[in-house]
Amino acid sequence: MSKDKYQDKNMENSEYNPEDVELTDNIADTEAAPAEEGVSEEVPDTPEAKIASLEEELAKEKKEYMFLMAEFDNFRKRTLREKSEIIRNAGENVLKGLLPIVDDFERGLKAGADAGDANDVVEGMTLIYNKLKKYLEQNGVKEINPEDKDFDTEKHEAISVVPVPDENLKGKILDTVEKGYMINDKVLRHAKVVVGQ
Repeated sequence: MSKDKYQDKNMENSEYNPEDVELTDNIADTEAAPAEEGVSEEVPDTPEAKIASLEEELAKEKKEYMFLMAEFDNFRKRTLREKSEIIRNAGENVLKGLLPIVDDFERGLKAGADAGDANDVVEGMTLIYNKLKKYLEQNGVKEINPEDKDFDTEKHEAISVVPVPDENLKGKILDTVEKGYMINDKVLRHAKVVVGQ
């Protein structure tokens, strides 16, 4: 047999091994891989390049910090302006509600000058007083009624102390000189009272 025929015969008898082909394919892939990874950015090796990179990063961070500071300052100014507007408008609404009561007083004074009967004047003033009281209650203002109650320094102000013969009246409120008022469970004005001792 000739040499060529011998090689052909061996090739026919040898089995095809796919793992050999895969190995060669994998080798080709691994050799090509480093060439594709070369796209990533290079890290500066020199100290000057590192300093320049850090200075650029610092400038970026400083710019962001200045932007945040300006944004916060704008927010603070806007909040103060809104708060002052709310306070001013709240006072405006309360005063606007009092104007009809002032109008009633003016009409009552005119009618009182022309009226011959004092009872008519008293009745008119009582109506206006009730209207004012109702308006105050609608706005959260309530009267403190301290009569026959224990003296409470949170709500009352003792302007006089009177000795009492009965032990049960000690520390109790005997008389109210000036009414006190609460607004939304907070003391608006302390009641001026006389306390038993």
